[in-house]
Amino acid sequence: MDTDRPVLDPAFGPGAEGEGLACLKGEVLAVSFHNPGTGWTVARVRAQGEAGQTTVVGCLGSLTPGEMLEMWGVWKEHPRFGRQFDVARFVQAYPASLHGIVRYLSSGLIKGVGPTMAERLVDRFGSEVLEIMDREPERLLEVDGVGRKKLEGIKASWDEQRAIRGLMLFLQTHEVPTTYAPRIFTLYGAGAIEKLRENPYELAYVIRGIGFRTADAMALKLGFATDAVERVEAAIVYGLFSMSEKGHLFFPEEDLYGHVHELLGGVDRERFEQALAGLQERKRVRVEDLPEQNVERAVWLTLFWKMESDVASRLFGLLSHPCPRNFREKVEKLLPGLEREAGISLSNEQREAVVGACVNKAYIITGGPGTGKTTITRMIVQALSKAGLKTRLCAPTGRAAKRMSEASGAPASTIHRMLQYQPDTGFQHNEESKLKADAVLVDEASMLDVQLFQALLRALPLTCRLILVGDVNQLPSVGPGNVLGDLLGSEAVPTSLLSHIYRQAMESFIVRNAHRVNAGEFPGEDPEASPPHKDFWWIVQEDPLKARQLVLDSVCRRIPAAYGLDPLRDIQVLAPMHKGEVGTQALNRAVQEAVNPGGREVVRGQTRFREGDRVIQLRNNYEKDVFNGDLGFIEEADPEGGELLVDFDGRMVQYEAAELDELALAYAISVHKSQGSEYPAVVIPLLTQHYVLLQRNLLYTALTRARKLVVLVGSRRAVGLALRNNRSERRFTHLRYRLQEMVNA
Repeated sequence: MDTDRPVLDPAFGPGAEGEGLACLKGEVLAVSFHNPGTGWTVARVRAQGEAGQTTVVGCLGSLTPGEMLEMWGVWKEHPRFGRQFDVARFVQAYPASLHGIVRYLSSGLIKGVGPTMAERLVDRFGSEVLEIMDREPERLLEVDGVGRKKLEGIKASWDEQRAIRGLMLFLQTHEVPTTYAPRIFTLYGAGAIEKLRENPYELAYVIRGIGFRTADAMALKLGFATDAVERVEAAIVYGLFSMSEKGHLFFPEEDLYGHVHELLGGVDRERFEQALAGLQERKRVRVEDLPEQNVERAVWLTLFWKMESDVASRLFGLLSHPCPRNFREKVEKLLPGLEREAGISLSNEQREAVVGACVNKAYIITGGPGTGKTTITRMIVQALSKAGLKTRLCAPTGRAAKRMSEASGAPASTIHRMLQYQPDTGFQHNEESKLKADAVLVDEASMLDVQLFQALLRALPLTCRLILVGDVNQLPSVGPGNVLGDLLGSEAVPTSLLSHIYRQAMESFIVRNAHRVNAGEFPGEDPEASPPHKDFWWIVQEDPLKARQLVLDSVCRRIPAAYGLDPLRDIQVLAPMHKGEVGTQALNRAVQEAVNPGGREVVRGQTRFREGDRVIQLRNNYEKDVFNGDLGFIEEADPEGGELLVDFDGRMVQYEAAELDELALAYAISVHKSQGSEYPAVVIPLLTQHYVLLQRNLLYTALTRARKLVVLVGSRRAVGLALRNNRSERRFTHLRYRLQEMVNA
């Protein structure tokens, strides 16, 4: 370490970054890059004790050439740009020299002040000009060219810059990431600091990315009591949002109190009820009794209560709107010709499903693998087309939409794309701009959460038909709600429950075992079959490390040798959990080293992204047009710039270093992430260390993701635990009862 370089001054105060950070002081010469949305900045400074110019990087906000910075951070060697100072914390100061002041004022920072006016101001007031702008701005009228109008513009710009500067320092002092400064200032303006002092918990409500814990740490540093009503209110809202991530739309008050009590390390029941009443009064939450579910005082975030209520009323409105007369006869006359064209003969069950979907305003088709959902979907699309109706096909994910298009022979898209979602303005097809369609057919309807379903219903004209196709026995949606289950439970929507498994499908042990698992029975193998005709294997293994090796051997050697499948393109490992010896994290590292051991790579935390790797998108990114669950392959990796170019089904998408947390390796993914997708071969590790997530619908969902081959690696005990656990964690929703009440009214 360079002993001439000063270290962190203890008087600066301990920070989240810890002690021992280097200190650097210098004048800003130029800003090379600045992201106004995040505050991330790259700048060149003339630093004390450093020869030439020094590059500094970090969340520095909007810097201005000429100003002085005192920064604490660490020195790093960038592979492409060389030595840089990575700033953890900093303090801004006004420039000290007259030359620096001129450069500072003429940088465009102050409206109406360019190089000439900056020179005039310094000529008139010298080094005191900045202090005069702070305390006696009226004196600027003494300068030639400054009139009353220009003065007002200068004052407004100067006040805004001073407010942003103060906000940055305030956030640093209270250990809130300065990346949020632009959004906070946009929200609160010059009064931001006062607003935060008044109630920092508001940040958690209104700014995405700032959670309860960040706001709470700030509030406690500001002197808020541990039982402050604002703190308890924020914990209640945070608790309800946390429950929504587990699928719940409301939570019983007694259970919510226990959750908040644990979160805060204790809270008096009276204070909890006071906070709940305050939230009710401001309409942030809604509390009601739900006797149909034996729930006293169900607590809703008002957002979710309105969402579910809106879904119920819109769906009921659709169901109540009449269909054209004689349409059933029209469809029934069309079907024989369509069957001849397709070279098939529909069963009575299939025919009734096709007709029912065409003639009802809302209709559900549900059934397991091999029950003919694909055939029915194709016939519905053709029948509606022959009848002269414009039909739109969609699914919750891109991969599900692609499968739907391939199976039906008609174009399909994600629901977001169909409704033309824009990041800044939301869904373009909505209440005011309805979708131009006579029928909308949604596949993989078990993946619909209440928010997406509401957006879809808002965009449908009352004349439109809505057809939902899905398997209710699969895992429910990742987002809050239980849409398909609630609709079926309400019995308000006409439904075809497909039960007949066709002979050709029953020749597949994948299909047989999926239905056996759904019935709570152990899967079995075909003792007479052998590769490449055998489509189901169960390798019994109790030991996690041996199981991981068996998974690796199956992916890299056994399946490619016996079935001719590519381990990179055709084989997907589906694990119940992320952690553990046979979790997705450990399996991804192992498979990557086996099938893609070398080449150019970018390192992000514990993950090495290499050219050729299979990756998965972890969240919706509407600007890049890639969505949660999309799979791609790394085409190029730039180790110096930390950037990746990813191929998503022929479409190239660029990722900067700061965006790599949106990606993960995808040799092994969770069963939840696989929903809506199919793969030629699936390898499923299932051991007792997964017991927390072992459920029948999880194993069922994993099995039904495979087209040609399933290899189950695990213990009989673990499989037995999954089969016996047919009670998926209850989701607190009320949609089925809302619909029943409307239908029976």
